[in-house]
Amino acid sequence: MVDKSLVKAFFKLPHLIPIISIFILVLSNSVPEIDFFHNIVALILLGLSVMTSVHHAEVIAHKIGEGLGTLILALSVTIIEVGLILSLMGQKGPDSAILARDTVFAAVMIVSNGIVALCLILGGIKFREQEFQVQGSKSLLVVLIALSFLVFVLPNYTATGLHGAFSPLQGIIISIISLVLYLLFIIFQTKTHKSYFEPSTSNIVVIEESQHDISKTEAWLSFVSLCISLIAVIGLAKLLSPTIEAGVAAIGAPKSVVGLLIAAIVLLPESWAAVRSARENRLQTSLNLALGSGIASIALTIPVVIFYSIYTNTDVVLGLDPKNMTFLMMTFAVGIVTLGTGRSTLLQGAVHGGILTAYFLMSFAP
Repeated sequence: MVDKSLVKAFFKLPHLIPIISIFILVLSNSVPEIDFFHNIVALILLGLSVMTSVHHAEVIAHKIGEGLGTLILALSVTIIEVGLILSLMGQKGPDSAILARDTVFAAVMIVSNGIVALCLILGGIKFREQEFQVQGSKSLLVVLIALSFLVFVLPNYTATGLHGAFSPLQGIIISIISLVLYLLFIIFQTKTHKSYFEPSTSNIVVIEESQHDISKTEAWLSFVSLCISLIAVIGLAKLLSPTIEAGVAAIGAPKSVVGLLIAAIVLLPESWAAVRSARENRLQTSLNLALGSGIASIALTIPVVIFYSIYTNTDVVLGLDPKNMTFLMMTFAVGIVTLGTGRSTLLQGAVHGGILTAYFLMSFAP
């Protein structure tokens, strides 16, 4: 016998939206040409799928604990990113060699400046000052800095034929280092030093009071719906990618902007969840989501891209140009100061927002 409560829960809107999105996505693939109306529908469904994915991640987090919950959302977002990058690289376009670099670097800039800025500004407006765990924020930042320099700066100083690229052996070793660092970070975050990444419960402001105990069945149902939501997000984003590329070409922006826009779409679930946590005065959770997503983006996406390039014998350029290396170093220099005190204000968020605005400006109008 099928549990009636399970059937009733299945027909709730958060579980139906992902299925509807997948259904519309399948129908859209049978349409010979995507017009303006289809793009609008896809955009609306993309937004709804993002919101439902965050909802299901929060349900899972409520059941298994906040640390593992944020980890699941970060891994889910990374899966979206990997899928989009590999699908676009498989088309073997003229800029496929730099697509992974542009997308992952844009993701690092968006999480380190954009999401952090939004959380600090909105939290600062509501609470004036917020607290977070210095040990946790520094742990997040040190891993993100190390991975960023290994992946984005070191390739510019190799002796391989293609500037900014690793040799196959170098790529494999860097991939192993990245994966080991990520594994150690996960153990550190969820097992040995779990308290470093937990927000103080004394200052939390709960937005919704209608919470109840989550059953194991509800958690599993949310996990399935989360997976479907993420598939819908990646499919809808891929469906919109020709429109994005056409728009970039129409305004005369560089091709690298495509990677930036992909990263912005992929990070929508993380951004929504992080901002929500900041409004509940759980800034540490926001930092876990933002910086943890940046760590996962590098440590998991880049090894997959490197192994894919070796398997398909294609080039992958990871080294940044001097302009973007400047943004990278400025971001981390400011981040060390911002996240080194245990307290945050609106001003610190405005500084990070200014860096991201300059990055967008130099990306769209170099």
